[in-house]
Amino acid sequence: MAGQSQAAFTSQLKKYYSFYTGGFIAFVTIIGLLEFAGVPNKILGYCFLAATILLYAGIGFMSKTAEVSEYYVAGRRVPALFNGMATGADWMSAASFIGMAGTLYLSGYDGLAFFMGWTGGYCLVALFLAPYLRKFGQFTIPDFLGARYGGNIPRLIGVLAAIVCSFTYVIAQIYGVGLITSRFTGLEFTMGVFVGLAGILVCSFLGGMKAVTWTQVAQYIILIVAYMIPVVWLSVKHTGNPIPQLSAYVSALPKVTALEKEFNDKASPKGAKEEEVRAIFRQRAADADAKLKGLEAGGAKFLAEEKEKLVGKVTELRTTGADAKAIEAAEKAVKDFPADPAAAKKAWTAAKAGATAKTAPVKPHAEAFAAKDDNARNKAKKNFLALIFCLMVGTAALPHILMRFYTTPSVKEARVSVFWSLFFIFLLYFTAPALAILAKYDVYNFLVGSQFANLPAWVNNWATVDKTLMSIVDINKDGIVQLAEITIGGDLIVLATPEIAGLPYVISGLVAAGGLAAALSTADGLLLTIANALSHDVYYKIIDPNAPTTRRIVVSKALLLVVAACAAYVTSLKPGDILFLVGAAFSLAASGFFPALVLGVFWKRANKLGAILGMLAGLGTCMYYMYMTYPFFGVNAPLWWDIAPISAGIFGIPAGFIGLIVGSLISPAPSKEVQELVDHVRYPSLEGDLMNTAAQAGGAGGH
Repeated sequence: MAGQSQAAFTSQLKKYYSFYTGGFIAFVTIIGLLEFAGVPNKILGYCFLAATILLYAGIGFMSKTAEVSEYYVAGRRVPALFNGMATGADWMSAASFIGMAGTLYLSGYDGLAFFMGWTGGYCLVALFLAPYLRKFGQFTIPDFLGARYGGNIPRLIGVLAAIVCSFTYVIAQIYGVGLITSRFTGLEFTMGVFVGLAGILVCSFLGGMKAVTWTQVAQYIILIVAYMIPVVWLSVKHTGNPIPQLSAYVSALPKVTALEKEFNDKASPKGAKEEEVRAIFRQRAADADAKLKGLEAGGAKFLAEEKEKLVGKVTELRTTGADAKAIEAAEKAVKDFPADPAAAKKAWTAAKAGATAKTAPVKPHAEAFAAKDDNARNKAKKNFLALIFCLMVGTAALPHILMRFYTTPSVKEARVSVFWSLFFIFLLYFTAPALAILAKYDVYNFLVGSQFANLPAWVNNWATVDKTLMSIVDINKDGIVQLAEITIGGDLIVLATPEIAGLPYVISGLVAAGGLAAALSTADGLLLTIANALSHDVYYKIIDPNAPTTRRIVVSKALLLVVAACAAYVTSLKPGDILFLVGAAFSLAASGFFPALVLGVFWKRANKLGAILGMLAGLGTCMYYMYMTYPFFGVNAPLWWDIAPISAGIFGIPAGFIGLIVGSLISPAPSKEVQELVDHVRYPSLEGDLMNTAAQAGGAGGH
C-alpha cells in the first residue's frame, strides 16, 4: 500500500466504505426482523453494543502498525474527503450528538451559543491555523511550540495544556459511553463506563492515528444515520413533513409558543395547575432556606433536633396505623438524613436550588435572553456572547482537532478537508435545533396532562438509569402530570427520541450506537492526543531522544492505558454534565494554546519567554476561575462580572495574550532560524508540497 498512488488509494477507500455502509444497513434490518420475531430488547441492546465494538476492534486490528508516521499522523495519506468525515466524527462528540439538542430543549434560543461558537470556530481553524500547522509538518501541537519558541519548557507547558483540556474533554465522552451502555444493557453506570472504555481503547491502542482515522470515518456514517432517522420520523409523525427543519419552525414552534403562554397564564386551567405546583416548590425552597439558617445558628445541635423530629414522625405513623407507603417514606427520610453539618449544608443547599428552579415560569423557547428583569436579561446576554467567544477560540486551539490536519498529504488537502469537515458537521448541527423543538412539542402535548397511572414506559426506563435525567413526581397529588413536575436532563433528549416518537426498539438501539460512535470517536482522538504528547514530546524529545521506534510506540500504548483508567475513575464520580465538561475543555484549550499558536504564526517577535508567560497566565487564570466558581469543587466564590465558569476562557485568553506580548517585548527577539521557520510556515506553497512519508518520519526527530 505504501507504493500505491494517492488517487488509487482514495478510490479504494470509497469502495471499502460503500460496502461497509451496505453491511451496516443490512445489520440494522436483521435486528429489526429479530425484534419483530419477539427477541427481548435487552438481547438486541447487547447485539448493538457488541457489534459496534467488534466492528471498531476489527478496523483497529486491520490498521495496527509499528510505523511511527502511521501511528502518530496516519502516514499523512488521508484524503480531504475522508479527513473531513474523520474530523466530523472526532468533533461530534457525545456533547454534539447527545448534549446539543438537549441543551437547546432546556435553554431555547440561548442554547444556540454552542451552535454559533463551534461553527465560527471552524472558520478560525481554516483561516488561522490548519494550513500553517500542516506546513510545519510535525506530529503534535507541543512539537510546534517546541520548535517555534525554542527549548523544552514551552513544549512541556504545551504538554500540560494538552493534558488538562483533553482530559476534561475525554471525561465527558466516557460519561456518554457509560450512560448509553447502562441504559441499553442494564449494567450499573460505573460498570458501563469501564465496559465502554474497552471499545474506546481497541482502536487507539492497536493502530494509533491510523486506526483512529479509519474507525472515525465508519463512526461518522453510523452517527449521522442514527441521528437523522428518528428526527425525520418524529417530523412525519407530528406534521406529515419529512423535513424536520420545516416541521419544527413552521408547524411545531408556533404551537409550542402558544402552550408556553398558556402554562404561564394563571387564569387558564393549565396555568392554574402549574401555579399550584410552583407554590408547593416555593414552600419547599423556603423550608430548605429555614433549615440552612437554623443550621448556621445551631450547628450540630440543630441537626440532631431535626433528625429527632423525623424519628418521632415515624413512631407516630406506626402508632396510628398509617399507610405502609407513608411509613416507608418517613423511614427513608430518616435513613437519608445528613450525617453531619457539612453534609446537611450541601444537601439542603441543593434542595433549595432545585426547588427554586421549579418556581420560575416556563422559559419561552424562541425568545432571546428571556428573564424576569433587565438585569437578568443583560446577564444572560453577557454569558451568551462570552460562551460563543470561548467556544470559537477553543475550537481553533483543541489539540486533537488540529492534529487531524497533520494527516493530510498536502497543505492544499488540509484546506479542502476543513471545508468537508464543516459540511459533515453542518448536517447534524442544522438538525439539532429542529429536534429540540419537536421533542418539546411532544412533551408539551402528550406527556403534560396525562395520567400518572398511564405514563409511557420510556419514563420509567430512563428514571431507572438516572433520576436527574428523568423524574416525574406528583407534587400536588392530583394524578395529572404538570410541566413543573417533570425533570428532564438535557443528556436524555436524543437518546430517548425514538421512544418518545413511539419508534420500534431497533431505532433506539441505532441511536444508542450513534451516540456510542460519537463518544468513542472523540474519546479515541483525545486519549491518543494525551498519550502522544507524553510519549513523543516528553519521553522521546526530552528523556530518550535515541529511543527506537518500537519502544516509542510501546510507551505511547502504556500511557494510553494509564490515562484511560484515570479518566474512567474520574468519570465514575460524575463531576458534571456532558456539555459543561466539553465547554470547560474549550475554555482551557483557548486559554492555554490559542495566543501561543496564533502569535507564533503571525508575529515573528513572539519568543520563548513570551510563550512561557502567556501559556501559564492563560491556563492558570482559566483553571483558577473554574476552581473557585464551579460547584463540584465546593469553593463557591462569587462570579466575576456574572460570567459562568464554563466561559472561564473569557479571562484566560486575554491573560494569555498579555503574558505573551509582555514577555516577548521585555526579552530578546527570537533567532534568525526561528524567524525563517515562521516565514516558512506563514507562506505555505500550494504546489510541490506533497510530503514524502519516510522523509517526514525521519525528520520528525530533528526539531
